[in-house]
Amino acid sequence: MGLAFGDEMRVGLMGQVRKVWAPRGVKVRQRVQMARQWRYLALAVDGARGRLSWCWIASMKEPAIAEAVRRWQADGVEAVVWDGAKGHRGETVRRVGVALVQQPPYAPEVQPAERVFEELRRAIEGKVYPTIEAKVAAVEAELAQWAADPARVRRLAGWAWIDAARADLPPGEAPGQDQVQPEQLELVA
Repeated sequence: MGLAFGDEMRVGLMGQVRKVWAPRGVKVRQRVQMARQWRYLALAVDGARGRLSWCWIASMKEPAIAEAVRRWQADGVEAVVWDGAKGHRGETVRRVGVALVQQPPYAPEVQPAERVFEELRRAIEGKVYPTIEAKVAAVEAELAQWAADPARVRRLAGWAWIDAARADLPPGEAPGQDQVQPEQLELVA
């Protein structure tokens, strides 16, 4: 997978009202859940290749984040670009051996994983699920569809500026090229 953009999304049963079409003058009533149950989806997106790698974690704490990074590493991720959340900067996460690149603060618009989350929310929110497991299953089904269609992921998260930035790197220094080893990449705290 090489270079991936990673982030987490909380998936829970606290419902969100979504915009829906209705005839003018008709009051729309939407059912909304109010249960405080959730899981965290850790997602790595390689928009250039149209690949996704994801897992479910128990919390946003450092050990859980480190486990997600280990799973991404097993899927071929050599470098992760993500925000500066506290769990992302810990020693346990850095010891995994994947190069970590921190995004500027307050810049979700440059994070392809956020774009995937936006579409994922569009697909799963606005419905009432009987349990958190049912909602997690709906998320899994949606992600599996996207993972089976790399062209769709590229259209969604394969941004030209990322490809241009990777192309401008000197030969052998772009994460994802076979000759680069994770230990050769600089770790950013």
